[in-house]
Formats: sequence, C-alpha cells, structure tokens
Amino acid sequence: MSTSLSTAQIREKYLQFFESKGHLRLPSYSTVAPDPTTLFTVAGMQPFKDQFMGAPAVFDGVASKRVTTAQKCLRIGDIENVGRTLRHCSLLEMLGNFSFGDYFKREALTWAWEFLTSPDWMGLDPSKLHATIYQDDEEAFAIWTQEIGLPPERILRFGADENFWPADAPKEGPNGPCGPCSEIFYDRGPKYGDDTWAEYADTRESARFLEIWNCVFPQYDRQDPLPDGTPVLKDLPFKNIDTGMGLERIATVVQDVYDFYSNDVFAPIIAKVVELSGQPYEGPQNVSHRVVAEHTRSVSMVIADGSAPSNTGRGYVVRKILRRASRHAYLLGLREPSLYQLVPLVVERMGEAYPELREHQAKIEATIRAEEERFLKTLEGGIQRLGGLLTGMQRGDVLSGEHAFVLYDTYGFPVDLTKEIAEEYGITVDEAGYAESLENAQNIARAGSKYGKSELFGSNQEALDGLSPTEFVGYDDLQAEGQVLALVGAGERLEHLAAGSEATVVLSRTPFYAEGGGEVGDTGRLEWEGGAGLVRDTRKTPQGVFLHDVLVEEGELRSGMTVRGVVSGGRQAIQRHHTATHLLHAALRAVLGSGVAQKGSLVAADRLRFDFSHGAALSADELAAVETLVSRWISANFAVSWQEMPIAQAKAAGATALFGEKYGETVRVVSVEGDVSYHGQPVSSKELCGGAHVRRTGDIGAFVLLSDENVAAGVRRVEALAGEAATAWVRERLNAAAKVAGLLNTSPEGLEARVSGLQGQLKAAEKEVAAVKRQLAEAQMGGGGAAAQTRELGGFQVAALKLAGIEGNELRAAADKLLDQSGADLVVVAGDKGLVVKATKAAVGRGAHAGQLIGKLAAAGGGKGGGRPDMAQAGISDAEAALGALDGAF
Repeated sequence: MSTSLSTAQIREKYLQFFESKGHLRLPSYSTVAPDPTTLFTVAGMQPFKDQFMGAPAVFDGVASKRVTTAQKCLRIGDIENVGRTLRHCSLLEMLGNFSFGDYFKREALTWAWEFLTSPDWMGLDPSKLHATIYQDDEEAFAIWTQEIGLPPERILRFGADENFWPADAPKEGPNGPCGPCSEIFYDRGPKYGDDTWAEYADTRESARFLEIWNCVFPQYDRQDPLPDGTPVLKDLPFKNIDTGMGLERIATVVQDVYDFYSNDVFAPIIAKVVELSGQPYEGPQNVSHRVVAEHTRSVSMVIADGSAPSNTGRGYVVRKILRRASRHAYLLGLREPSLYQLVPLVVERMGEAYPELREHQAKIEATIRAEEERFLKTLEGGIQRLGGLLTGMQRGDVLSGEHAFVLYDTYGFPVDLTKEIAEEYGITVDEAGYAESLENAQNIARAGSKYGKSELFGSNQEALDGLSPTEFVGYDDLQAEGQVLALVGAGERLEHLAAGSEATVVLSRTPFYAEGGGEVGDTGRLEWEGGAGLVRDTRKTPQGVFLHDVLVEEGELRSGMTVRGVVSGGRQAIQRHHTATHLLHAALRAVLGSGVAQKGSLVAADRLRFDFSHGAALSADELAAVETLVSRWISANFAVSWQEMPIAQAKAAGATALFGEKYGETVRVVSVEGDVSYHGQPVSSKELCGGAHVRRTGDIGAFVLLSDENVAAGVRRVEALAGEAATAWVRERLNAAAKVAGLLNTSPEGLEARVSGLQGQLKAAEKEVAAVKRQLAEAQMGGGGAAAQTRELGGFQVAALKLAGIEGNELRAAADKLLDQSGADLVVVAGDKGLVVKATKAAVGRGAHAGQLIGKLAAAGGGKGGGRPDMAQAGISDAEAALGALDGAF
C-alpha cells in the first residue's frame, strides 16, 4: 500500500477507476439539497433519487446508466460529536459509483475489491479486509466467498439496523428507495486496539476496524406500512447500485495516520490553529482545534455554494456551525476574528476539486469574518457567566433551568449551546425547568410571541430594560411613524448609528410584524430626514418590545428621532400564505379527521409549510380533496375578520390554537366569515392567531399543494404555494410539460400514452440490440471460437480474439463461450473499448492470474483494469495494442 497518495490523488484515482468501468464522471452537486426533503445534500445518491425511481438517466444531454461522483455532503445530526471524536465530520466527501438498472451486486462488490486491493489503485492488503452483509443476503455472501474469495469468518451478518440503507428503513422509513447493503472494513492492526473481528459483532464499535466502503443495493420502494405495522417494500422499476466510500476514511487508511484530523487536508489547518492560538494540539484542548478546523472547512464549502448566515433555514445552520467554531476559538484564547484566516488553507487543499472555493474565496473570508465579529461582541459575557456557574458545581450535578433561561434571555445563549458546554463539565441541564421559565416569560407578555431559532445570539435584554411594549399597527397599516426609543448593540445602549452600521432599533410604534406563530418577521425600510436604513428582520421580546434588525444605508440614525417604517411588498405574499395555512388546517381536519393537530408551521413570502399529526401518507384523492376545499374558500371570497376576546369565549366558539403558542386571558381570533361543504357537512376556519392576514379569502389567489412527506413518527409535512408563487409554479410545470410534449411530437394531454408507448418500443429495441450483438459476436467467433488465435505462452494455451462492436455483457459472454469451446487455459477477448481475460480453474491452480495479465495488456492498450485470478476486465482505447502485448506479458 502506498502512503504517498494525497487525498486529492485518492479522489482522482477513484473517479478514474470507475470511468474505466464505463461510468460517466459528473461534478459534485451543490451542498444545497436538490430536493425539499433536507436543507442540505446529505448523501452522494441524493441528487439521483429520480433516476433510482425510474426517471431517464440523462445528464446534460448525455445518457448513462453508470455514474461516478465525489459529492460534498453536510450532516449536522450529531454535530455535538464533531471534534469530540476523531472520526466525526459535518462536511463529508462521498466517493460514489451508481447504477440505474444496469449492473448489480456482483459488479459492485468485485469492483470495490479490485479498487481497494489492486496495486494499480489503492493496493491494500486483502488479508486486512472484512465485510458485513444483511442477515438474509445469501447472494452477497456467495459473491464474497465464492467469487472474491473472502473467508466466511471475515464476514458478519447484521439486521436492518446496521446493514440496510437507510438504517431500519423497513420499519422506520423514510419512504422511498432503500435496500440491503454490504460494508467493507479495514483492520488497522493491534496498535489501534486489541479487539478482534469476532468481538466487533457484539461491540459494533472499534478504532481498529474502520468501515471504508458501503455497497448499497437499492431494490425496493419503501411505502407506508399496513395498519398492523407490517412493512411495505415494493420492487423498484429496476435494481440499482448506490455504493460509496468516505474520502476522509480511505485517506486515513491509505496515509496510515491515526485519525481524520491527521490527514493531509486537516493537518495544515490544525497547524495553523496552533500557530494562531499558541495552544499546542496535544492535550484536552485539542477538541477545540478540531472543531475550529472542521467547521471552517464546512462553512467555506457551504458559503461557496451560495448559503449565508441568517436566522432561518440553511442560513440558521450555517450560523450555528460558525458560532460553535467561534466559541471553540475563544476557548483557545483567540479574542479576535481568526477563522477567516484558515480559509486559504481550505482553498489550497480542496480548490482544485471544487473550483467554487477559489472563485468565491474573498466572499467566504468576508462572510466568516463579519459573523465572527458579530458573535464575539456577545460571546464573552455569556461564556464567563456560564463558566462561573459550572465551576462551583460537581460532575453529575444539574444546572437549573432558570439559570439556563437567564443565559438565553440575557446573553443570547440557546439552551443547546448551554447543554453542550455543561456536558464538558459532566453536568446536565434541567430542560423541563428551562421550558417552564420560558413559558412564564411568555405568559407575562400575555401574547403569542415566542423565542426560537430566529436568534441564536445577540439578545440585549439588559439594555432593553425599562422600555414599554411597542405599539403594533401593522394589522391595518403597512406604513407608520414612530419614535426611536433605543439603539442597542453589543449589549449596550447606543446614541447614534452611522452609515454602514447595524444594530437593534426599538420604536414606539411600528408597522413591522414580529416573528411568531410560524410567520416570519417583516422586512422593509426606515426613512428619516437625511437618511434611510434597511430592516432585515423583526422579532419581539417576551415583554412585547419589538426589535428591528436595521442596517443604516445613508445618513445617521439617532435615539429620539422620528422615523417612518415601510413594510416591504413581501408582506402581502406572507399574508396570503398565512390565511391559506388556516384554510389548509381546517381542510385537513375535515378530510382526515379531528385527530389532525398542528405540530409546526412556517409562513413565508415564497411558500408555506405545515406539520400535523397523522399516521399515513395522504392519498391522491385526499390531497385533491384538501386542495379543492381551500380553493372553494378562495373562490367564495369570504371576508376574513379578527377580534380580541377572552380565551374562554374563544374556545367556546370553537377556535383552534396554534402549535407552540402560549396565550394570555385575552386572545386574538381570526375567522373566515363563511363555510364550505365537505360531504354535506359545513367546514369552518376559526383560529387563535396573532399573525397578519388578507382581508378576503379571494385575495389569496391561486393555491397548490406541492408535497406530502413524513418528518417524524406520526407527523406529516405538507408544503404549498399561494398567490403569484402558485401561479408561477403552475406555469413552469405547464411550460415544461409542453416542451417535453413537443420533443415527443404529442400534446401535453397525450404525454402519458406517448411515454408508455416509447417505453414499450425501447424495451423491444433493447432486446433486439442484445440479440443482434450476440449474433454479431457468434459470427465473428466462428464455430466454437474458430476465429481465435491460440498459442502457448508461459506454459499455458492462450486463445485471443478481437470482436468489433461488442462491449459489456456481450464481451464477457463471448469470453465464457470461447473458454468453454476452445480448450484453452486462458482466453483474451478484446472489444473496441473493453478487454476481458478468463482462466480455467486448472490454470489458476497452476499459477495463472487473469487480473495480473489484464493489467499488463490494458496498460499497453491505453487503459487500466484488474480482477480476480479467474476473471478480469478493463477499459482500453487501443484493442490491437492490448492484444499485441500478449507475447511479452508472460
């Protein structure tokens, strides 16, 4: 095994290897998820979900059922382990080879073995490789033992929790492509642990045995289970391959370093952290070195793909990762922005493979530095306060929920960060007490505002003390004047803000709606004589003080000035989506039953999202019924009204409450002044809500349901569009359908019949082509391979044959036939771009090795290849040169 290979060289070798096996190399897709199921791309196969489900495998006009990629992925489900362990990363590079109905288990496993063990590729010692398989997968077991030659004692069988992808998919989901898998492990030797492979069956944890490859066999479409819980696995249109290897893992093995953070990508970044901080990597503080290095690499890649720190969605995740890294930089003694100085090293090590890093390096550095500066202003006070609390406690103690809430309310520390720091002291946090303190604060406000993900840090509660609740006029007016009561930044009151400055602005009176009830906060502008500023977000404290995140664009903003607030045009779109959410809720309860209860929502200008309790996916008829009910409300153009009333009166009137909201004695009730009918029964909409709504249901305009998916046990999520967003979405689909129909010489109405007919023609044509290729091969071979040239080489009878127009399966079949009928010990069959070598068992017993022979022949033919002693194949560019090298190969 060569230890000189860099991570970049390993990545390139992997892609070259699968190109030699007929795979189309594609560039990495963005870290921004290609589908709405996740915020980020989390697996190499994710961009190809449509192809796994049967969509045409055509990429930028090139058709290929075999694809290989090096995909950048972001996973934060266990981000708290990043840095604490030596093999957790939030950013992963997944090396993958994929088949969409082409090859299956045999090729996937034998090629993995070839790449890992061949001296031309990774050159790992075969005796150090082990495998796991799904408990019932006899086919994989036979391939491993009979074809590859892996001893049975080096193979372990596990259930769906270990050897199915996704894990436990039959029982737990999610719905979609899934299947059994076979993992390959490398034994790093006793210096990493004295455990045995047999013991791994019980522990399933080992520093010695490192998983480096996962061959997944997606052959099922997991659907909602039967009412009795029986899993439903339906065969996909064809069997697929989703096989991948973590680049960080294989680099660790090939470079023979102790952990991920010692490889050639991370080591220079770690060294730079040591240089900047003056803190040696040795010792318990090295957790912080790893967090800083890994998270800087992660956010650099994500920012290069267009994401940026913010308070919602992907931006929230970016901010969370960055601020975790900043906290650990602070623990290393770094009191000035430092993370941005690591970006050039990330670009140097990864920029060739991912040119977007080089293209956006300046933006990445500027974004990270700005976020560091903003964070450091509020971090120190909170860390010192929490550190003081924890220092006086013992391991096993519990930090009170009240203390955790004060940290949040005063210093902007979310409870998850408090929990993480406390865990480093062996101390837990009273989460129930925290929730109670938060609820008490909300009840004091006697309103529906809530704290959540809208602000990770930057709370300025001490500087807001003594301010009266803001007068909100935004239900009726989208423009209003108010006095600047306070300018707050870095936890302090400010007297003025110059152009280019950003801070929190408190007004006596505002038209800006503050985030709450699932509705995002308003944006817009502040205008005053001689100046203007951009309102980026609006939040609200539990005491009812509205907080406007303002960037001064021109002039100077001073405390005491009178300003004019102007809400952006996006408010109308938000109002459409919010009222549509109420109608959607009522429609879901009517169609699915009263068991539907809201579990969360997002109301934004571009879409709405609604989570609710329900145990099964909605059928097409149910989705249509829900959509029809909402459309009936819109068509009826009912008035939408709201009024404040005692909460007891609201509940008696049948008003439903929004998930997660806490209400005082007086509440605001939003009602649609008219019912629609479902199966002869009236359906009404009346909810407790503090949000902004349209005046009449007709103002919503168009409405369309986009998706229904499972997000947790017993919880479904639907997304929908209203107004112009819905109209634009429908037009895009109609245009796309018309375009496809035009390409197929039919109308949109005739697409289904046309595609069905073409599929039938394609299957028939594929059968005809396969038959013609078999006939072509037989014609060129002559009777019993008479056309082959047979001679003695190295003590073996070797038959060689060149076949024009024959590749892939037909080439292998021709080699089988030639071996059976020629009487030779070895046969070599070349196509225009491929080469196959096969040997009899007797010849193998006498020392013949097809894999070694094909390596020499392929090299002469301008390609690469390898394989087992009895069978090997390669991709080549010059068949004549490959066959011409036979005499010198023995």
